[in-house]
This record gives sequence, structure tokens and C-alpha cells, in this order.
Amino acid sequence: MAEASAPAVPSTELLEWPKKDKRRMLHAVYRVGDLERTIKFYTECFGMKVLRQRDIPEEKYSNAFLGFGPEESHFVVELTYNYGVDKYDIGTGFGHFAIATPDVYKLVEEIKSKGGTVTREPGPVKGGSTVIAFVKDPDGYLFEILQRESTPEPFCQVMLRVGDLERSIKFYEKALGMQVVKKVDRPEHKYTVAMMGYAPENETTVLELTYNYGVTEYTKGNAYAQIAIGTDDVYKSAEVVNLVTQELGGKITRQPGSIPGLNTKITSFLDPDGWKTVLVDNKDFLKELESK
Repeated sequence: MAEASAPAVPSTELLEWPKKDKRRMLHAVYRVGDLERTIKFYTECFGMKVLRQRDIPEEKYSNAFLGFGPEESHFVVELTYNYGVDKYDIGTGFGHFAIATPDVYKLVEEIKSKGGTVTREPGPVKGGSTVIAFVKDPDGYLFEILQRESTPEPFCQVMLRVGDLERSIKFYEKALGMQVVKKVDRPEHKYTVAMMGYAPENETTVLELTYNYGVTEYTKGNAYAQIAIGTDDVYKSAEVVNLVTQELGGKITRQPGSIPGLNTKITSFLDPDGWKTVLVDNKDFLKELESK
């Protein structure tokens, strides 16, 4: 809490902070039932690399971080295995992750040869020319395989379903400083999507928010956890989120401060649909990586 003597920052000035802040999507966190099985699938089928692992026996869980490049510059997955839990409910709200590749057909053949489950064979999207496919990992998480000639970030999308797209767009613009990089309405299929991020979608990872006509609520399950985003000031960022939640809904679930034992400053919150985001101090995050 700010000291009584500290001057209050006007809300209009405070709301400018996310646009000036140095934001980057760091990782997606979700739970798996067999850590080694998932690591094997992601490295052999997707071509990801294991970047770091840690085991916390006193809290009965293990983590593995995997991606297509170093965490300092790439969006990665943070897999969590809770001792003794081999199954999770993904729910109806989580959609999929996406991986970009120059040759969808080739990658899907490799995934099939290693026993992977393909839920949509490669081919152009309905009404378009982009080649896509869908595969399912061992825990049931869907991955869209997306044709892209080249990209600095192959792990390129996290798709979540929302009940009010305009409200969600406003929330992510105001609370997180994201921009709508693409919006597509498909009335023939009764859905609208908004791609939100910090750069054009072919250059970075984006959040794909999907609104299905007339559907306002989804189940969250207990499998997908959150995305983490870097910030230069978790305290100021939390103040912004607090202001935005008062207008649009959502709530702060962890006040800004250091994680015990790690000294990494974070704050976390839920958006109006209940999707969780963790904001991580940029300098602390780099120190954490240096000490891995």
C-alpha cells in the first residue's frame, strides 16, 4: 500500500503506463499428468527444447520449461506436474495453442509417425488459403499447426474463449497495453476472433480471444492455469489492473510483491471471464534465468 505522504497518480496518467511499459509474453502455464511423457512428445513431435526443469518436493510438484528458443527472447511453455495427479479437466473455455511451421504437411506426418493424434488433417482454412491442422497432446491439449514461411516465434498463439468480446478487448487494451492486431468475424460459423498482442501476429505470440455467438459462459476446468507477461513495474501495473477491474470486471488475486524463496516480484489477476494473468518483474525474471 502507498504511504499516506506519497502523491496519488491521476488515473488518466496511470492508464498510460501499460503503453509505455516494456511488456512481453513470457510463458503459458498449464498442468500435465506425466511430465516425462509430455516432454518426450513436445521435443520429438514439435521440436521444442527443454530449457530448464525444477523439482519442489516440499510442495509436491515439478516444472519443466520448453520452447523454440531461450526464455530471454521467446514465449515458452511452463509445464506443471503435481505429484500423484495424472488427469485434469481442460474445460470448455480453453481453446488451443498454436505452432507456426513452414510445412504443415511435413510436421503432421512426423507427429503421426511418432504416434501423435491428429484431429484435423492439414488443409486450407474454410474460406481462406492458410494451411492448418490440429493435433492433440497426451493430456488432451489442442495445438493448431499453422503454415508460416518464417517467424521469429513458432509458439505463436494462446486461444481462449470469452463471453463478451468487446469487453475483453477493452480489458486487455487498458489493463495490459495490448493492441488488436487482427479481428475476424465469421457470421457463417457464428464466431468472432480478436488477436491481441504487442506486435504483428507474424512477429510474436498473440492471445486469440474467441467469441461464439450467444455463448457467455464457459467452464475453466483445472488444467490450463495462466499466461505470464513481463513488466518493468509490478506495483504500478497492479494499480492499473485494479482501476480497470473496477470498470470492466475481474479482480487482483495476488497483490504485488516477491515470491518467497525466489525474490521475483509478481502480481496476478483474473480478467472478466476468469482467465488468469501473472505479471512478472522483467529484471527479476532475467536474474532468475541467470541463476537456473
